[in-house]
Amino acid sequence: MLSENGIKLRHNATPSYSSLAPGINTGNLPTPPDKRRKAKKIRKSTNATALVSLGILVGFAVFFRHRKLSSVPLSLTGQPVFSFAPPDSAQFGAIDYVSVPLLKRYDVSHSSAVFTFALPDTSKGLGLSTCACILAMAETEEEDVVRPYTPISTNVQLGSFDLLVKLYPDGKMTSYMHDMSVGDTLNFKHISFNVKIQAPFPQKHIGMIVGGTGITPMIQALHAILGDKKARNKVTLLYGSKKRSDILGEELLKTWEVLYPNRLKIVHSISHDDEIEGSWDGYRRGYIDTDLIKEMFPPPEEGEDVIIFICGPPPMYDVFSGPRTEKDLKGTLKDLGYSAEQVYKF
Repeated sequence: MLSENGIKLRHNATPSYSSLAPGINTGNLPTPPDKRRKAKKIRKSTNATALVSLGILVGFAVFFRHRKLSSVPLSLTGQPVFSFAPPDSAQFGAIDYVSVPLLKRYDVSHSSAVFTFALPDTSKGLGLSTCACILAMAETEEEDVVRPYTPISTNVQLGSFDLLVKLYPDGKMTSYMHDMSVGDTLNFKHISFNVKIQAPFPQKHIGMIVGGTGITPMIQALHAILGDKKARNKVTLLYGSKKRSDILGEELLKTWEVLYPNRLKIVHSISHDDEIEGSWDGYRRGYIDTDLIKEMFPPPEEGEDVIIFICGPPPMYDVFSGPRTEKDLKGTLKDLGYSAEQVYKF
């Protein structure tokens, strides 16, 4: 087969631009359609890769701006991981407390630290379902002190688990833990009451209202939500703190927000910090209130597509949902029209 200018072509072949105009720089000639499509795909792929890489770099730049790599545990630096485990598979049982040693301590702020404890079987992970917590028991001279804690590490961490603990001046357990040295032991067990709402979560939009150490079960939930490649949930997290320095896991949350901009939105409400004025870059001066919830959360009319998680000190429950020991919904969320089925109290 011959073209109009006599060049021989293969059957059904497209002539090359250089063969149609030999000796001419073809850079200024139009690109063939098939090459344009291929180039477009390459550009899209390159752009997507570049955006992800940029997000990772920015996120970790934010995290490490004031820290050295050795000063933070992997549980506060890694990407979200969904490591499924059934509710009855935790290494700690429900009958007896098991004593395990403290392996390492990371001071991550002026008043909080991450404590890494050994597991009974150091060849396996904790095996904790999502969401769930464990009970810690300290034997003091006055009494045995028991408190629930949600690990921030996942089941892929073998031989140990991490607890993010804030020191409260009048906290019996937190004072005990902050006085521990490496090698000292603490007692743990896991009972059925410690098993909370379980992932994967079917709701399209999840709202989170958090105060203080209430962020730890939300970190656990976010691992399951953002770490699950099949999940498409969107999350809006409202985190209330007195001062910015009181925010736990701030850098980790910021990194995840950078990596998942279309799925995670975080707003910090700072009530007693003079350095925070107005609203900027995810931070605002004031309290979590009705207006903020109405602005950021999906409306209750979305029914089964929305759920709100709440975890924090007792006054937070009193204001937004009623005591966590009561199934009935009260407070701000009820006034806004949400039902008890749309709110989960951790």
